[in-house]
Amino acid sequence: MSLIDGLLLTLLNTVACLMLPKMLSVILGNKTKSESQSVIELPASSSEMPNLIDAV
Repeated sequence: MSLIDGLLLTLLNTVACLMLPKMLSVILGNKTKSESQSVIELPASSSEMPNLIDAV
């Protein structure tokens, strides 16, 4: 194997290692996102401040 072949193989391997996890997360993320979407309801906010600190 010549030096050029080694460099091309290293470059191809680097690109594959960097891109494969991203592609897998996008592909698998779309499937789980549509299944697990739920509406989160927050309680109505009150204008009163809670008495968490007792003043002396």
